[in-house]
Amino acid sequence: MTNISNTIKSYYDASDEDVKRILAILNSQSYKRADVDSDFMDSDIARPMRLQLEYLKVQSVLQAKKIEKTIVVFGGTRVIQQQRADLRLQKAKHALDNSPNDEKLQYKVKVAKRVIAKVKYYQQARDFAAMVARYSKQNSHPPLHVMTGGGPGVMEAANKGAFDEGADSIGLNIDLPFEQFPNPYITPDLCFSFRYFALRKLHFMHRARALVAFPGGFGTFDELFEALTVIQTKTIKPIPIVLVGKHYWENAVNFEFLAQEGVINPEDLDLFKIVETAEQAWDYILGWYKQRKSEV
Repeated sequence: MTNISNTIKSYYDASDEDVKRILAILNSQSYKRADVDSDFMDSDIARPMRLQLEYLKVQSVLQAKKIEKTIVVFGGTRVIQQQRADLRLQKAKHALDNSPNDEKLQYKVKVAKRVIAKVKYYQQARDFAAMVARYSKQNSHPPLHVMTGGGPGVMEAANKGAFDEGADSIGLNIDLPFEQFPNPYITPDLCFSFRYFALRKLHFMHRARALVAFPGGFGTFDELFEALTVIQTKTIKPIPIVLVGKHYWENAVNFEFLAQEGVINPEDLDLFKIVETAEQAWDYILGWYKQRKSEV
C-alpha cells in the first residue's frame, strides 16, 4: 500500500475495499477544489470568474506599483523597423525572380514595398515614447507610463522608446491562436497576458491620459474606435486622441464623409487630431491639457 492508503486505513480502520473507494473519491474530478481544478476554471460556467480575475490581477499589480497615468500607443504589428523591412522585400523579390508570373508573389513584393514606406512610423513611435518618458521624469508626479499592446511593430517601438530613456513601460499582451511573444522592451513585471479583448480594452482606457494611434490594421482600428465611441457617448471623460500619419489615416478612413452622411456629428471630428510626426502628436497632447489648465 502507498502512504496515503496506509493513512486512510489507519484513520478509518478501513478495509482494503473501503480504501479503494475512498481513493476513487479523492481522485474524482468533483473532489478537486474549485480554484485548482483547471478544467472547471476553463469551463463556460466559470467565465464570469475568469473575467473578474483578469481585471483584478492587472489592477492589483498596477495599484501596487502606484501607476496612475498612462499614455496608450496603438499601431500595426507589421510596421517594422528598416532592417527587417528591407530583408522582407529582398526575400519577396528573390522569390518573385524565380516565379515572375506568380500573382501571390507579385502581391507580396507590392506589400513589402508599402511596408518600407511606413517604416518611418516605427521610428516615430519610438521617438514619441522617448518624449513621454523624458517629460515624465521632469514634470509628472505621479509619472506617466507608456502602455502598448505588448507585441511587435509599433508596440515594440513605443516600449523601446521608453526603454531607451530608462523608463518603465507596460505591455498588455493577448493570447492568440498563433504563436506570438511580448516584445523585449516591456518592463518584465509590467507585462500582462490577457485572454479577453474586453478586459484588455478596459485596462487600456482605465488610466489613459491620451491615446496615440499609428498606422495599423483591424486591431488598431478596434481600439481606436472603441475609444472614440466611449468618448463620443460621454461614457468616460474626454482625453486627447491623436492619429499619426496623415496619408494613411486620411485614406484609410474618410471621417469627413461620415459627418456629411450624418452618421456622426460634425463636432465629433474634434474628438481626434491627425498629425504627421511624433513631435506634433506630443505637442498636441500638451496643448490639449494646457488649454484645460490641467496636467497630463
